[in-house]
Amino acid sequence: MPRRVFSPRLWPTLFAALGVSALTSLGFWQIHRGAEKEALFRAFAQGEGATVPYARQHHDHRYQHVTLDGHYDPDHQILLDNMTHQGQVGYRVLTPFILSEGTVLVDRGWILAPPRRDQWPEVTVSSANRTVKGRIDELPQAAIVLEASDGQGWPRRLSYPDQATVQRVLGTTVEPSIILLDASNADGYTRDWRPGGLPPERHYGYAVQWFGLAAALLAIYVVVNFKRASQS
Repeated sequence: MPRRVFSPRLWPTLFAALGVSALTSLGFWQIHRGAEKEALFRAFAQGEGATVPYARQHHDHRYQHVTLDGHYDPDHQILLDNMTHQGQVGYRVLTPFILSEGTVLVDRGWILAPPRRDQWPEVTVSSANRTVKGRIDELPQAAIVLEASDGQGWPRRLSYPDQATVQRVLGTTVEPSIILLDASNADGYTRDWRPGGLPPERHYGYAVQWFGLAAALLAIYVVVNFKRASQS
């Protein structure tokens, strides 16, 4: 068989090095995201371990199950825009819940949007004193943040607001966390609570794909750069 030698050129080598590096980095990023999601799913599962009275120090314990005593403010509700459930577009209904020591937003769940944008879903709720149960969570965050107006009127339609926007709209200080209302509590809508985004297994699967592409690119680079040696 003719003898072959490894004889790579500069530009293909640089291209292969950059490609393998980029693909490998994407694989490790997916592993990192998978580990983060595993931690979130563990926290979600552990949140039901104990139900405690709500307190400000619980903000750092995401998914902790809590009870709260107070009453809703039905006149100043926020509708999180463009929220989907099973392929349908709707809103998540955030209602201020007035406590003796402040205000926290209670996410009462997802509701289907009316067929026209100038129509509003029925989100009326009583302002009577009550006890509610739910999990501590964070305001939903968009992958890409776009500038949006604060809207007008009530209920107020907002798209991925941060805490500062919520406080500006409500005109009062609001706790940094929200409460995901338990499905067993009254005055709620669709509440299929779970950590958002892809499950850990999907991230690990994508990591395998990125590493596989990196290995394939490296193999192609090696094969095409083994050339037949010239005969002297």
